[in-house]
Amino acid sequence: MRAIWNGAIGFGLVNIPIKLYSATDSSTLDLDMLDSKDLSNIKFKRVNEKSGKEVVWENIVKGYKLEDKYIVLDKEDFAAASPEKSKVLSIAQFVKQDEIDSALFETPYFLEPQKNGEAAYKLLLKSLMKTKMVGIGSFILREREILCLIRPYDDKILMVNRMRYPEEMRSYEDLKIPTGKAPKPDELKMAESLIKSLATTFDPLKYKDTYNADLLKIIKQKAKGKKVKLVEEKEPKGKTTDLMAMLKASLEGKKKKAG
Repeated sequence: MRAIWNGAIGFGLVNIPIKLYSATDSSTLDLDMLDSKDLSNIKFKRVNEKSGKEVVWENIVKGYKLEDKYIVLDKEDFAAASPEKSKVLSIAQFVKQDEIDSALFETPYFLEPQKNGEAAYKLLLKSLMKTKMVGIGSFILREREILCLIRPYDDKILMVNRMRYPEEMRSYEDLKIPTGKAPKPDELKMAESLIKSLATTFDPLKYKDTYNADLLKIIKQKAKGKKVKLVEEKEPKGKTTDLMAMLKASLEGKKKKAG
């Protein structure tokens, strides 16, 4: 793996030199965009909108439009903004993880201690495990301030979970949220029974991305000249009046599987 950020964790007056690594890989198939006429690859170019000519990377700069005029920023400008956060992931507070809404969680990263940081790294890891707390902090990654959570992973390594800022969450006020009558007591009781019948300990290994595997099968079939049959799936439709019947059928189906 290749480190995407070098810096340190600020833990009180202790600085722990670390490297940051992406903890995930995409499971999506790598599909190329092709011209349907001759299956040639589609190439994207960075073009000047006025001249229509391609611009090489070395000549591309970043700018912010302020009062109809672009203000160009260079590396020194980015470094000058919150310089203390460009090299230090400072932990601002420690909290219980279940206090944080999971909707705020984003990308996970692994943290690796650098030379002379091993002892402090292990101390923070073991302390978080012992207290069952997580650290909340921020740092600059790719010209953006990242809000993050630091926690133990597999009780062996420190992980950083990138988080969304609360203001990045959209409002749902314009959505049509049901505000009518409350569920009938019998329906609620039946729904609770169904939930309890499906309740188990969470095991992430039970879940796999099967869509890409199915799509790869189709690709291999087409490569052999076989025709792919499309099985139409009807969109499920349920009326409010059918709620009790559907709940009963769901419970019966669960009992049959168990039997």
